[in-house]
Amino acid sequence: MNAPAKTEEFAVKIPDGVYAETVLSVEHFTDHLFRFRMTRPAGFRFRSGEFAMIGLMVGDKPIYRAYSIASPSWDEEIEIFSIKVPDGPLTSHLQAIKPGDTVLMRKKPTGTLVLDALTPGKRLYMFSTGTGIAPFASLIRDPETYEKFDEVILTHTCREVAELKYGFDLMEEIRNHEFLSEVVGTKLKHYPTVTRDAAFPYQGRITDLIDNGKLFTDLGVPPLDPVVDRGMICGSAAMLKDTKERLENAGLTEGANNKPSEFVIERAFVG
Repeated sequence: MNAPAKTEEFAVKIPDGVYAETVLSVEHFTDHLFRFRMTRPAGFRFRSGEFAMIGLMVGDKPIYRAYSIASPSWDEEIEIFSIKVPDGPLTSHLQAIKPGDTVLMRKKPTGTLVLDALTPGKRLYMFSTGTGIAPFASLIRDPETYEKFDEVILTHTCREVAELKYGFDLMEEIRNHEFLSEVVGTKLKHYPTVTRDAAFPYQGRITDLIDNGKLFTDLGVPPLDPVVDRGMICGSAAMLKDTKERLENAGLTEGANNKPSEFVIERAFVG
């Protein structure tokens, strides 16, 4: 009697110590920006604003990059907002995912853009550029943010109007959400600006708008005050440095998870 023929194993071996989750939906905003949602692992816990290492199997090796989790901690799914880098080791592959595909996620989230890293205050600024809005997408959908602050101001600066769409979609989602709309009420203000599209009413880098006072005039709030104002910053390296300088010039001090203070910065990047 002949021995049964061996069946060739085509399945990719998932590395130990990581979650393998299923892509549920993908939405492309521009040639450079997209978001996807995937299943949330059973037992996975994170604080709104944290990031995780997200990856794919490329060939027979996993490749990971740090991505802020854009969904709030109560969400039953994981949302990621990403740039597309044509020759990026990960994003060149990640931008091609579709529902049903498998995405890897390491089990330990971390990050400094969390409410615990800030001392109590009245007004919370979230300064973002590009995909730096992702951790704030999590925080503005978390009821705890509005328990701790009377006013939340989300600034989002991009080159062109089309790149602002994710932020506008978030505002619409909150307005139409059954319980978030009541929790948020009028506490959340959205301040989008562009640097290259002259047709949009709000123009310029956020640092320039802080310097000339237009940010505060447009929002109808006083200038930065360390007694009442708190800040979170997420964007490019240059934006982090320049915005940090403005907050420090206004008297705010940088904090961390183990030493809460008046503002925090996220230094994890995606490539």
